[in-house]
Amino acid sequence: MAAERLQKILARAGLGSRRTCEDIINAGRVSVNGVTAKIGDKADPEFDRILVDGQPITPPEFLIYIALYKPRGVLTSAASGDPRPNVLDLVEVTERIYPVGRLDIDSEGLILLTNDGNLANQLTHPRYGHEKEYRVLVARHPDNKQLETWQRGVVLTDGYRTAPAKVRFISSSGKGAWLKVILREGRKRQIRETGSQLGLPVVKIIRTRIGTLQLGSLKPRQWRYLTSKEIDKLKSKHR
Repeated sequence: MAAERLQKILARAGLGSRRTCEDIINAGRVSVNGVTAKIGDKADPEFDRILVDGQPITPPEFLIYIALYKPRGVLTSAASGDPRPNVLDLVEVTERIYPVGRLDIDSEGLILLTNDGNLANQLTHPRYGHEKEYRVLVARHPDNKQLETWQRGVVLTDGYRTAPAKVRFISSSGKGAWLKVILREGRKRQIRETGSQLGLPVVKIIRTRIGTLQLGSLKPRQWRYLTSKEIDKLKSKHR
């Protein structure tokens, strides 16, 4: 096997998406033949000794795919020493798995957990353009101008302009309203910041879909294994 970029090797070994593996490398947790690795390094797993946190990497024996309903107050991933619960605390499996993408601690809904690094990369990399769908409760009734502006894209406080989104009114809820929001990007707290910019404070966010994968009937803290049909659908766009 020819030498490959280290983050690709780590992802294939079930350590996370390539972006997550880049973070692991940047944290100084990876060594190749006794030398601390850096971004851009390549290795050949057949000949080089690759360690993460002092332990040799091993490919997963089999691939696992789990859909979880993340409740509010639970982290998608936790830094070392963080006492707050994270999504891995909710899933009773012995294999090493990790979340694909993130939901902030105040949001809830669908999370995909897997050890399939290739699929994780496909679902999180912007160039693949996978949709993510949310039910969003805002504190005020939106008018047509607010919805149209959200659909076109807005400039956030850091100067970033959001990509066009699909936004549709679903129903009233007291003084507020439920909206359906579909994005092809996933900047941190994007929905909350966009709502704030438009004068529509966000009260609640529930992610209901990632690509072709639906939240379905799962309730908070519940999880299930994906069916083979669901896995094939997630992968089929890139075959």
